[in-house]
Amino acid sequence: MIRSMSSALSGLSNHQVMLDVVGNDIANVSTVGFKSSSTVFSDVLTQTLTGAGAPGATTGGTNPAQIGLGSRLVGTVQSFTQGAIQRTGRATDLAIEGDGFFVVSNAGQNYYTRAGSFTLDAAGNLTSPDGMLVQGWQAGPTGIVDTNGALGAVQIRVGELLPPNQTANVSLGGNLSADAEINDVATLTVTGFDEQGNAVPLNMSFTKTAANEWTVTIPGVALTDNVLTFDGAGELTAPADRTMNIAGGVIPGMPGAITIDLGAAGEPGRITQYGGSTSAAVLLQDGSEAGSLQSFNVSQDGMIVGSYSNGRTRPIGQVAMAVFTNPGGLERVAGVWRETPNSGLAQIGTAGGGGRGLLSAGTLEMSNVDLAEEFTRLIVAQRGFQGNARVVTTADEILQEVVNLRR
Repeated sequence: MIRSMSSALSGLSNHQVMLDVVGNDIANVSTVGFKSSSTVFSDVLTQTLTGAGAPGATTGGTNPAQIGLGSRLVGTVQSFTQGAIQRTGRATDLAIEGDGFFVVSNAGQNYYTRAGSFTLDAAGNLTSPDGMLVQGWQAGPTGIVDTNGALGAVQIRVGELLPPNQTANVSLGGNLSADAEINDVATLTVTGFDEQGNAVPLNMSFTKTAANEWTVTIPGVALTDNVLTFDGAGELTAPADRTMNIAGGVIPGMPGAITIDLGAAGEPGRITQYGGSTSAAVLLQDGSEAGSLQSFNVSQDGMIVGSYSNGRTRPIGQVAMAVFTNPGGLERVAGVWRETPNSGLAQIGTAGGGGRGLLSAGTLEMSNVDLAEEFTRLIVAQRGFQGNARVVTTADEILQEVVNLRR
């Protein structure tokens, strides 16, 4: 009788834990990035009343007679299934589609989360709602992100100045009319930028000096490989490398050389000499004045690309992600997870590589709690609790009868 009460008490305790877990899941049905849990129970050591008997020549074998001694909580299992993706339109909101976690840091300790509802603080740090710093790699002065370097806080300083960039490359395209007469001139102005970001107009003149030949000049500027020769089909044959060049220092304030690209053979938009009108134009020049960071976007691999007031774009940094051999072994701490000996070490890298999922900017991953499933488990926990309570009361009534028999 005491044995049955002890078993029922263990059942009461375990179903209360099950109810606690279900209640926590339901309470977090709207929590961003939350992952549901379930309880795992096991029976306790059983008492063997009689052992198993082997079959004999004239008798059959017998099975063991055993009585269980209740149940015990083995553990809770976290479900890392994908939650629904909800669009927010906020540039700092990120959702993971697939496996992996964001890496966040608090006082030098790394933690892991699926909740990508990040914001920028006053210093430009990308942070979680509770102030943890999102980890990744910051771009260097040239916009190169070294993902083999040490992790650090991701910073996005809106309004930060991007230094001016001297023009180093110019691409020209279009057509020089094959119908032009000798000594006809076509003009084109390229607006470049010096090392301080000042606009420098380069007034180019294309003079037809012979059949299928044009000479390009810029007043006051020595231009090499400036004689353009075309074949009978109107395709450029010289200069052979299809570029003209201005040496560094020839133009005041522009110490770097300038390469003027005339387009690769067969490339759309290349310089040609066909019949019809002249339409030579500037396709590209890579110089710019100083600009301030106006906005940014995050690509699927976590690269943060800034857009500046001068029209340029440049990588700012990249968000890091982590995966684990056994994510179920992670320990939940105040809304985030930390690694344990059974989770394995964090395998940190970029999104889309090494089994890590892709990022979706402007969206959030919602809780993966399934209310229908939770309500079913709630009923099971309630019935289990009631059943074990009934065993206790029944055993108590029988014990009372036994006591009464001894009076």
